[in-house]
Amino acid sequence: MREPTREETPLRGPLSQLPFHVEDWGLVGYGEALAKQVELVEAVRSGQSKDTLVFCSHPPVVTLGRSSQEQDLDGWQGEVHEVSRGGRATYHGPNQLVIYPIISLSADSREFLHQKDVHSYLRCLESALVRTLQSYGLKASVSSSTAAEDDSLKMTGVWVGDRKVASIGVAVRGWVTYHGVALNVDHDPDAFKGISPCGFSQATMISLEYLLGQKVDRSELQSLLIDSFNHYFS
Repeated sequence: MREPTREETPLRGPLSQLPFHVEDWGLVGYGEALAKQVELVEAVRSGQSKDTLVFCSHPPVVTLGRSSQEQDLDGWQGEVHEVSRGGRATYHGPNQLVIYPIISLSADSREFLHQKDVHSYLRCLESALVRTLQSYGLKASVSSSTAAEDDSLKMTGVWVGDRKVASIGVAVRGWVTYHGVALNVDHDPDAFKGISPCGFSQATMISLEYLLGQKVDRSELQSLLIDSFNHYFS
């Protein structure tokens, strides 16, 4: 049997039955990906396209969210983009799987996602990631295991113990979401060097490969993510 390509991500059930399109852009420059997101936002907002779930990876780049501070860059010499998403500085690289949900929040409320409610959207994003990581037997949560109720570690993102495996930063235009999630998949000891990711130390970040002790099949990971997004965004 022919093995599926990355563009043919396997799923339990046909893609045509999903409430969103699925696109895999592969390795793409950050600026190009942002421009394509904006095009999709306008297409979804105008009704020319249904919601879209994008998967991709980027060459090494740092993005600075609206809450970034001067000390977030600590020796980084590479490409930098100032962007409209929430949050602080974060790194993107080929070791990650980046997920950009382009989803209309103007649609009627769904089981988990409430109409025009950004906080509800963020909770659904987190829940979809936690559900996916639980499929690997990981005890994932939306805050560090060492965080107190008012601790700075109790922030948007996904953690396993006291290590952060996924960063989340979103923006909304015309009640359509863009930007999204950076999930650390492959272990790269040089990732995050030169920045304070989301205001934390570089040592806070961890990869799915490191947690599992083995390489991760990205096609399988994408299939699990699609299943989880279908669960929370249908």
